[in-house]
Amino acid sequence: MVVSIRLTQFVGGPADLVDLAVVAEQSGFDQVWFASDPFMLHSWALCTAVAQRTSRIHIGALGMNPATVDPSEIAAFLGTLDLLSGGRALAGIGAHTGDMVPKLGIDGSEIPARTAEAVALVRALLAGEEPPTGRHFRWKPGNALGFRPQRGAVPIYVTGYGQRFLTEAGGYGDGVLPILFPPETAPEIVRWVRAGASGTGRDPAIAGCVWVSVADDPAVAGGLIRPTIAFFGPYLSDRDLAAVGLAEEDFAPITEAMRTGGVEAAARLVTDDMLRLAVTGTPDEVAARLRGLIDAGVTELSIGGPLGPDPAAAVRLLGAEVLPSLR
Repeated sequence: MVVSIRLTQFVGGPADLVDLAVVAEQSGFDQVWFASDPFMLHSWALCTAVAQRTSRIHIGALGMNPATVDPSEIAAFLGTLDLLSGGRALAGIGAHTGDMVPKLGIDGSEIPARTAEAVALVRALLAGEEPPTGRHFRWKPGNALGFRPQRGAVPIYVTGYGQRFLTEAGGYGDGVLPILFPPETAPEIVRWVRAGASGTGRDPAIAGCVWVSVADDPAVAGGLIRPTIAFFGPYLSDRDLAAVGLAEEDFAPITEAMRTGGVEAAARLVTDDMLRLAVTGTPDEVAARLRGLIDAGVTELSIGGPLGPDPAAAVRLLGAEVLPSLR
């Protein structure tokens, strides 16, 4: 069972995140991912720094959105990261929601189609092949990377959302990185990805992304996850929220508080019922809920922060008391 850790600025600043990636490697995690969200700490800089500080853990940027970043840049970044890391680069192309880019004046409805084309282009560039022409990316013939990558193929996970996108991703991704927010959506999402892979000869990894907060005191663990739920909860659909008895309208006050007072103000409005969207509790409680995802068909697990009261201690705690029960 491959287990990764996802690190965002909700856990710490740039230097803190790089240090945590080193701790994650020491604690037995297989991969570390950094999110590529607009206006947030840049995943490419973080990946590069981690490559220089580690020797085993695989390193990836997820949510590299082909609606905002050209595939030529994604391929050049991956090829460079693979050289720096000695063949440990990972790619997460796509997005976890189409609702973040409209504020940039971009139509998010084309993200799924652009992602499929971007994956094909990135694969071709890394392999030294002629990039294909699509509907969204119509390059002139003869484009190629100006250097030789470490590997001719880097594992490409599709960062997707919704039934159609995740089903299609199962047919062309080496893996898929669906957000299991809440975790109860896992069985349905696994069915979608497998349906897309059926008949293609592919067996994509299904790397379920969950938000985790672990502490000896469950109340402390729950309190730490509230800002994360306040930030991401308003992007969830009624379908997702219904799995834990919630609805989009429940997040309306949180959305308004986010707009007027920021994350801290919004976090104060997160209810105890909303904590079910994430995985929180003691190490035993967290391990039990994660094992449920494996039973649901998830083939890899991706654990995101805030992780715990002391993030480095939480990573070590996860490595010592949770990871062994997942493998």
